[in-house]
Amino acid sequence: MLGYFFQKVRVLVLIGIVFLLVGGLSLNCCSAAGEQEEIIYSVQESIIEASEKVAPAVANIRTVRFTYDSFFRVVPREGQGSGVIFSNEGYILTNEHVIHEAREIKVVLPDGREFEGKFIGSDPSVDLAVVKIKAKSLPLAELGDSDKLRPGEFCIAIGNPFGLQNTLTFGVISAIGRNIRPAPEKVLENLIQTQAPINPGNSGGPLINLAGEVIGINTAIIPYAQGIGFAIPINTAKEIIDELIKHGRVMRPWLGIYPLCVTPQVKERFNLSVDSGCYIVKVAPKSPADKGGIKEGDVIVKVNDQDIGTPEDLTQIIKTKKIGEEITLLILREGEYITIRVKLAERPPE
Repeated sequence: MLGYFFQKVRVLVLIGIVFLLVGGLSLNCCSAAGEQEEIIYSVQESIIEASEKVAPAVANIRTVRFTYDSFFRVVPREGQGSGVIFSNEGYILTNEHVIHEAREIKVVLPDGREFEGKFIGSDPSVDLAVVKIKAKSLPLAELGDSDKLRPGEFCIAIGNPFGLQNTLTFGVISAIGRNIRPAPEKVLENLIQTQAPINPGNSGGPLINLAGEVIGINTAIIPYAQGIGFAIPINTAKEIIDELIKHGRVMRPWLGIYPLCVTPQVKERFNLSVDSGCYIVKVAPKSPADKGGIKEGDVIVKVNDQDIGTPEDLTQIIKTKKIGEEITLLILREGEYITIRVKLAERPPE
């Protein structure tokens, strides 16, 4: 009940904001009330039109994976999520965690048609996957441009929370460029934060703008908070879709280290002489870093003469390189600077 109450309050607040920004508040004129009604009607129609444009292309994805019960017996476990059809060849974009290790994938469209889904490819590092169905006359969603997003823009989340097909929720873009850690060993970067309610089953469904364009793929929530959800920018998906379809995976360059940002606390703890950089906590065995001679306790301060302030800086530089390309690292080791050259390799499957 509280969740429903807060959702209604959020919608009322949003409409109130529209009044303030567009129509203004007036207490002494009937015409002002009429203008406000027109504004509400206009916003409402925009929401309806955008939703009707995309909703037919939002599929319910049902999966079966095998797990073990308390007696170590293999038992099937069902799961649900959402996906959005973006190609007339039957390709559907969803989250990797929706279809992870699925033995069976069933796709149910809003018009009632059901299909067996075929896993095409995935990239766990950004939690995206592509599934394909054999079908004709498919409704398609238009992919927008998430680089143009600004906090405060209205947005709509469409999905199948708790199996309730084609559920719409309305909100705003709360922030962009968010990084979250859904698991201790995993970081999702550059996400869209939205206040539009997202629930279990929404994962893989689209976040759209009022033009009816997909701007993100809903991926995660903070379960103990109200109105804090996250979506993967659609431009992130557009960068890798072709590679997923062609190769089944994204071939990314890999260094093979587990870095820690040099903070005042880290500097004091390990008695370092630098204020920024990447402190190496662990080196993956047989990784490019291991083969190149990087050791635990090293601090990476530059890559190809570019300063490294945080692990995110290092990640962004590595992303721009090719598999097999050499990079030059300036490293602080036991108080002395040394230069190491490392040839990047393909990131192994997660």
